[in-house]
Amino acid sequence: MRKIRKMVMEVKPDIVHSHFVITTLLMRMALYNYRVARVFEVPGPLHLEHSVFRKADLWTAQRKKDFWIPTCKWSFDKYKACGIDDSRLFLTYYGGDLVDKEYQKGLLRSELGLTEKDIIVGMVAYMYAPKKFLGEKRGLKGHEDLIDAVAMIQDKYPNLHLVFIGGPWEGAEAYEKKVISYGREKVRNIHFLGTRMNVPELYQDFDVAVHPSHSENLGGAGESLMLAVPTIASNVGGFPDIVIPGKTGYLTEPADPSSIAVAIETVIANPFEAKSLAENGKKYLRDLLNAKKTSQDVYDFYRLIKERFDSYT
Repeated sequence: MRKIRKMVMEVKPDIVHSHFVITTLLMRMALYNYRVARVFEVPGPLHLEHSVFRKADLWTAQRKKDFWIPTCKWSFDKYKACGIDDSRLFLTYYGGDLVDKEYQKGLLRSELGLTEKDIIVGMVAYMYAPKKFLGEKRGLKGHEDLIDAVAMIQDKYPNLHLVFIGGPWEGAEAYEKKVISYGREKVRNIHFLGTRMNVPELYQDFDVAVHPSHSENLGGAGESLMLAVPTIASNVGGFPDIVIPGKTGYLTEPADPSSIAVAIETVIANPFEAKSLAENGKKYLRDLLNAKKTSQDVYDFYRLIKERFDSYT
């Protein structure tokens, strides 16, 4: 907090922009008596889903200083429901730059020794260990739910392969080992590739990408759709902003392996429809998640925030 105050006193910014809950709370406490506009760009809805952390966010905010940039509609609506005025809320998304790039196809199938006849169901996400203080019994990203879903249908599709890309996040090595052990026990054709630096290329061989998170902003669904990969996501947080049934992809019930299994089978049975939806998703996100647009949004918000902050003070 002393370092924050020292930096702000030296730089004298018009706005201090923070991401994540803990950094935002520290910033607010450090600058409690300092005259500067403060912006919390909200990376996801998790803290808003739990009363203690939601109240900490709201209680530490000061009416004339604090503004929010939620990055999905669910979070935006939740802040409004909590009484935050529209003049202090600005909605945009985290932008990407995958849409207009070309990536090589066939790398993943070659690495795993698979053919075009094999079905690849893939998931790209770091492994986050369950947070017991939040009552979580399974990882936030839903790895175990996808394993259970594939286990339900693997006998019907003996050429189906389940691929996980993404290693442990910040000390979750023990949890990663549990997921790997659980997966190998339940699913015959399963592959854990760990953290990889060529994810867009690996996505090219997915027949379907699944994002079974229990809580999420846009998550990896933005990446898979920008790459025109058929996409399944749980109906939580910001996923419905971009994964729209009948338009861009498929939504499932959260923490429900049977619902995921049905969606996977739907994609397998209707590959041309699934690919058409994914192409629609790519077109839809070309503007919505364009990094130049979203950064311009934030710049425009800065101008409004400064005007409103100056009018308050």
